[in-house]
Amino acid sequence: TERAAQLQQWVDVGITHIIDVRAEWTDETTVAKLQPQLRYHWIAADDDGGVQPSEWFDAGTDAALEAFGDPTAKVMVHCHMGVNRGPTMAFAILLAMGWDPIEALAMIRNCRPIAGLIYAGQAVNWWHRVANVQTDAAFAQSQDVDDWMKANPVNVGWIVSRIYRAEAA
Repeated sequence: TERAAQLQQWVDVGITHIIDVRAEWTDETTVAKLQPQLRYHWIAADDDGGVQPSEWFDAGTDAALEAFGDPTAKVMVHCHMGVNRGPTMAFAILLAMGWDPIEALAMIRNCRPIAGLIYAGQAVNWWHRVANVQTDAAFAQSQDVDDWMKANPVNVGWIVSRIYRAEAA
C-alpha cells in the first residue's frame, strides 16, 4: 500500500521516531503493524487557524527532545499537508533545541518552501514562556518573527487548494 511504501522510505533514510500532529487521523496502528521499531507519537491539533495550546507544543517538543537523547535518532514531524502544523511543530522543536528563531524559520522554509507556519508566532511566544525569556528580549524576538513572516509570505490558501486538487485527482 501507499502507507507501507511511505513508512519504508522513512525507515530507509533512518527515521526512528514519528511525531504526527494531525487531529483528523492517526497511523498508530498501521505503524505498529508495519514498522514496530518506529516510535510513534500522535500529538493531535486542528489546523483551524485558532490558538494551539501550550500543551501541544510541550508534548511535541518533549517527544522530540526525548528522542534526541539518542544521538542516532531521526525524527519525522508531519501533519496532513506539511503547511502549518507540522512545520510549526518543527519550529517549536528547533527553538527548544536552542536555534535562533529566524534561522529556524529560514531553514524550514528552505527545506519546505510551501510551509506557511501560521502558528509560528504562537510557537515563539510559547517558547518565551517555557524558557523564561526576559520581556524585552521576548518582545524583540516576537517582532523579528512577525517581520520575517510578513517579509516571506506564503499563499497558504492557494497551496492548500492545489494539494486538495492533487489529492482528488
